[in-house]
Amino acid sequence: MTAATAILRCTVRGCALPLTRVESRWGCEKAHSFDVTRHGWVNLLQPQDKKALEPGDSAEVVASRRRLLDRGIAAPLVAAVLEITGDLPEGARVLDVGCGEGTHLAAVCASQKREGWGVDISTPAIESAAKRHATISWIVANADRGLPFVDASFDLALSITGRRDPAELGRVLVPGGRALIAVPAADDLAELRAAVQGEAHQDDRLEKIRVEMRGFAEEESRTISHRPRLPPDALLDVLAMTYRGARNRERERAGGLAEMDVTFSWQLAVFRRR
Repeated sequence: MTAATAILRCTVRGCALPLTRVESRWGCEKAHSFDVTRHGWVNLLQPQDKKALEPGDSAEVVASRRRLLDRGIAAPLVAAVLEITGDLPEGARVLDVGCGEGTHLAAVCASQKREGWGVDISTPAIESAAKRHATISWIVANADRGLPFVDASFDLALSITGRRDPAELGRVLVPGGRALIAVPAADDLAELRAAVQGEAHQDDRLEKIRVEMRGFAEEESRTISHRPRLPPDALLDVLAMTYRGARNRERERAGGLAEMDVTFSWQLAVFRRR
């Protein structure tokens, strides 16, 4: 499978012209320009695309997620993603929508010298990604409002426990390109949710994804799960990186917990663009 050259497109309202890079700046024919930071990422986020002064994950949340990943919390998920994407050829172009600090995209691109592009609305997340993975292109943008790429740019799109727009995924994937989507399974963090919220119920999110992706052909699905024992500081990091753990009352309850076994569980599905 061969993709068209991945080219950014201008995010200024009403423009959408291709961006080209000249030295440390991306620009379009209408003279809209975007500077590349010293760590190599570029901010394409427009004022109308922000609902908060600092949208997306905060630096605290990014640091919490980074510590958990360094503990190997997502190692089974990463291994499954690598297995599924193992047939991608060298040079294939990979997009990660809601890439966070870049762990999954970096893993997919490392072994076969694939070309990676990560998009997230969080500046701290993109900054963290760029510092660790300098060979990948990192973009701050609001993917919910539109992906800042021309049509048919990518062989593979990742959406790992984040939001995604199926129509935009279809637009930027080449014909026959794949979207790999991971969502928390029903038993994800069940023990911790029961301890701090008094309940552990969660809906089957994969069925909702199948409805969203009905314009694609589903190729496979699987569930990945493991149950590590976490000390109290790691439990607080888990709460910090989840929206359900943002309330002070829940953090106070978690602060009183001893170490405990916590289930981390994901449902993965692969969809192919028709």
